[in-house]
Amino acid sequence: QVQLVESGGGLVQAGGSLRLSCAASGRTFSTYTMGWFRQAPGKEREFVAGISWGFGNTYYANSVKGRFTISRDNAKNTVYLQMNSLTPEDTAVYYCAADVTRYSSVPYYEQEYDYWGQGTQVTVSS
Repeated sequence: QVQLVESGGGLVQAGGSLRLSCAASGRTFSTYTMGWFRQAPGKEREFVAGISWGFGNTYYANSVKGRFTISRDNAKNTVYLQMNSLTPEDTAVYYCAADVTRYSSVPYYEQEYDYWGQGTQVTVSS
């Protein structure tokens, strides 16, 4: 069983930055492919970014490319999402997720992930 706990959400003005963290349990975190998703009010949950455990390949949604950066620290069992140049459209609950099966690819669809955190709220004011 893998437990994921997100932190770092909050209220920020447009143009500001936040760094989200997701701490994972389990001795084999280094072999988890990790993803960040978000869900805005009235919308479906969508893929934001992901990082594979093999080669550390990263993938981003077009809407965040160039503004968000995903990274991981295997020694701390933590994955991060650095979010810069935030806009009100980035307001959502952000979730991290773990895929324990894939090596170098990053799943795009939420049903391909095995474990989820409880989410952290990010609100960007205009």
